[in-house]
Amino acid sequence: MTDWIQRWKEGKIGWHRQQPNSKLIEFIGCFQLDKGAQVFVPLCGKSVDMLYLLNQGYRVIGVEISILAVEQFFKDNQLQYTIDCIGKFRVYSAERIQIYCGDYFALKPEYLTSVVGVYDRAALIALPSELREKYVAHLYAIISQNCRLLLLTLNYPQLQISGPPFAVNQEEVRSLYEKGFDCQQLQCFDDLENEPKFQRANVDFIEKATYCLRKN
Repeated sequence: MTDWIQRWKEGKIGWHRQQPNSKLIEFIGCFQLDKGAQVFVPLCGKSVDMLYLLNQGYRVIGVEISILAVEQFFKDNQLQYTIDCIGKFRVYSAERIQIYCGDYFALKPEYLTSVVGVYDRAALIALPSELREKYVAHLYAIISQNCRLLLLTLNYPQLQISGPPFAVNQEEVRSLYEKGFDCQQLQCFDDLENEPKFQRANVDFIEKATYCLRKN
């Protein structure tokens, strides 16, 4: 995780986008949530997707290891915040949003008791293969039964270009989540024409997939 802290310090954050993710906008109904419901965003960075969720009337909890990313989120969006210490975390709070600054794997279920939805755009695919199973197992342990998850993944020939983001195909998604989640793939398509980084690496394809899952 220290590599991510260094990337933020050096401004090497190519995964960050200035606009809300189009798949979040398209498939937000997968959550089936009432206004005011709480959504968890793991490894959130300073994603404007959190602001989009707030603007849709939801409450947000994020977790992010980089203090720089957390403080930039509140500064960039002109949100005044307070800071508290909870367990191993510094918790930044503003109206309807809290971001836990610290190690995702240190999160406890009692921090997420009100969470009924999880949005994962860039958490699973940010992790190398040896951490992905641990990530999913911890997620299962800290969220409540029937919690819904909107998951976005990438798949491409990993031998042709190194991650992150890492390639995660449908078979791996089902293997990771099948023990504790109902899983439905909502969409999968090749989007190489919109990925110049992968074009420059002469990658054969880059599939983008969206899943809706529910914890059993």
